Amino acid sequence: MQSDPRALVDIAVLVGREAGDLVRTTRSAAVSEVDTKSTVTDVVTAADRASEQLVRKRLAELRPGEPVIGEEEGGDAVEGLTWVVDPIDGTVNYLYGIPHYAVSIAAQVDGVSVAAAVVEPASGRVWTAATGAGAWLDGRRLAVSPATDLRVSLLGYGFAYRADRRARQARTWAGMAHLLRDIRRTGAAALDLCAVAAGQLDAYAEHGLGRWDWAAGALLAREAGAVVRLPGEAPELGADAVFTAAPGIADALFETLVEHGFGEV
Repeated sequence: MQSDPRALVDIAVLVGREAGDLVRTTRSAAVSEVDTKSTVTDVVTAADRASEQLVRKRLAELRPGEPVIGEEEGGDAVEGLTWVVDPIDGTVNYLYGIPHYAVSIAAQVDGVSVAAAVVEPASGRVWTAATGAGAWLDGRRLAVSPATDLRVSLLGYGFAYRADRRARQARTWAGMAHLLRDIRRTGAAALDLCAVAAGQLDAYAEHGLGRWDWAAGALLAREAGAVVRLPGEAPELGADAVFTAAPGIADALFETLVEHGFGEV
């Protein structure tokens, strides 16, 4: 089958929009069926499961035989083309009625993202990227911020689900707060990565993300010009760290994170 990244983006957008419509229109019923996963703060709704089932069904129809990795039903990375799906990125926001959540779909070849779509059901916005073709938001090409001074930079971050790890992370962020313009915690990793791509955040760093959390958004950030380090690529920040930043502050932020124990949390 055709594996041109731009054609894969079209599939991701089509399916992502269908899943986005599902989670938006079924929210009131879906949030009445809530379970937990790794901890009591790690929630999953009926819509998470229904969205992933829809994505898997549609990909099987449109791209038969290609494996899928999803947050709710799992799957393994294989050689060749694999789809990576977060059926609702920002489930806690979704649960509480905060409209900052998304459906994230990426196509990876041998574990590397080549096509991506992040669909925001509440706003209808669609973020896309393909290898070598740039990052886009609703037809507008994206570029990272021109930031060069860490002191006036805006950093996005996230917390792990385990309480003990959260406590260590909180100490790290508190120790760094005076070195930055400000920090933001929005609760949706894919959208934070998109925000870096759009220059709405100067950088973003988090531990403990699944492949489905970063597969699409990290490609957007990279195609928009960001420095990107994925799990295993920056051991100084921790084996499971995701780091992305505008080039003008990337080195300074990386060093500052190391100095403040980011890799030890």
